[in-house]
Amino acid sequence: MTEQRTTRHTGLLLAAVCLCQVMVVLDVSVVNVALPSIAKDLDFSAGSLSWVVNAYTLLFGGLLLLGGRFGDLAGHRRALFLGLAGFGVVSVLAGLAQSPGQLIAARAAQGLAGAVLAPLSLTIIMVTFPEGRERSRAVGIWAMVAASGSALGVLLGGVLTEWLSWRWVMWVNAPIVLLTLALAWPSVHDTRTARPGRLDVPGALLATVSLTALVNGAIRAGDYGWGAPWALGSFAVAAVTAALFVGCERRAAEPLVRLGVFRSRPVWVAGLVSVFLGATAVSGFYFASLALQDVLGYSPVEAGAAFLPFCVGTVLGAMVSGRLSARFGLRPVLSAGMFLSAVGMFVFGRIGVDSTFLGTFLLPSVVASVGVGAAMVANTSLGTTGALHHEAGLVSGLMNATRQCGGSLALAVLAGVALSSTRGFGGPDPLAALIHGYDRAFQVTGLFALAAAVVALVFVPRDRQEAARPA
Repeated sequence: MTEQRTTRHTGLLLAAVCLCQVMVVLDVSVVNVALPSIAKDLDFSAGSLSWVVNAYTLLFGGLLLLGGRFGDLAGHRRALFLGLAGFGVVSVLAGLAQSPGQLIAARAAQGLAGAVLAPLSLTIIMVTFPEGRERSRAVGIWAMVAASGSALGVLLGGVLTEWLSWRWVMWVNAPIVLLTLALAWPSVHDTRTARPGRLDVPGALLATVSLTALVNGAIRAGDYGWGAPWALGSFAVAAVTAALFVGCERRAAEPLVRLGVFRSRPVWVAGLVSVFLGATAVSGFYFASLALQDVLGYSPVEAGAAFLPFCVGTVLGAMVSGRLSARFGLRPVLSAGMFLSAVGMFVFGRIGVDSTFLGTFLLPSVVASVGVGAAMVANTSLGTTGALHHEAGLVSGLMNATRQCGGSLALAVLAGVALSSTRGFGGPDPLAALIHGYDRAFQVTGLFALAAAVVALVFVPRDRQEAARPA
């Protein structure tokens, strides 16, 4: 495989992998606006509705490390086409669901396919574009698309739900898959860095079980309380399998995760920030879309349209992030981006029954979206700095896994926070109690973003030479 063949159609390749990423992140947020319609049509209970989101993020986050390693060993082209085909088929099945169980199962299968596609989209960029200005530009475009995909998902979900049906929220993936296949077929090829090897099956199983049990424990805790037996049992399983995983990786000839990669400060800092970034984005979208409909009385399409400023702000933040990082460094851009996100979430936490779009929703939308867009690009650039080519899938998997697990854990925790705050509200007005729960969830989300800003300010390397030093 020659380098000329690998980079001949870089424009098509970049478009294909960006479509993969936008489809994967869109599928988290696109269902948010449709949740009330889904609950009514399929007769979901209030406690089980969050599983429409969690079933996807649970499998997605738990299998991302395995998905990234699978792409390295099986070949990027083969893994990409398998992931796309699987995603398209199960999306059609999700739209045909006739019961809560069928929809949740299909969403879990979407998460499985997404766990292959998400790390591949960044891996292919890392092994195709040489490190430096060309790769930074490609990563910036990828991160901008990923950051704006969530906001676009809310808008698209509202339009499809109100004008067609919530089922089209699932079926919309089919034409995206077909377009991505058409772009990827002539442009995506296995590179010289893809190498044959043996999949670390014990490590893969332990990592998957540990991540899945951790997220499941948080979900159970949100539904039944932190002292619930199922929650404590899941946390115990997560801790034990995590310890076994570390021991397994130290002895494995070809480990799923080379533990030495965490000696690289950019990798572990970016991973930690990704946890809080995922928590902020996923929880913010989830509760904002519910608050618009349940509190302000918006229709699905109105709620989706209300997120247009968020889409614009995310793109603007992503566009300026690269330039600002080149001039001032990644640390101030990343920390400032997360601080802006925190401010936006805290302002969201003041929503009330008398709130208006212009008075309450517009300003925090713009502030938070610019922050998310800037932080997403800066953090992705940080995490991929100095990564070895043969570990591109590993680093990509780690970046995606930490972000998605952060989102899943936060959503599970905050669903419990909102529910307990609503139930503990002393007033007789049920709407006021619901608003109190949403406000508390937004406030905690703001604390997550603030924690990420502090981590970035303290631990991100000061200069590019230190950041690029491989482990």
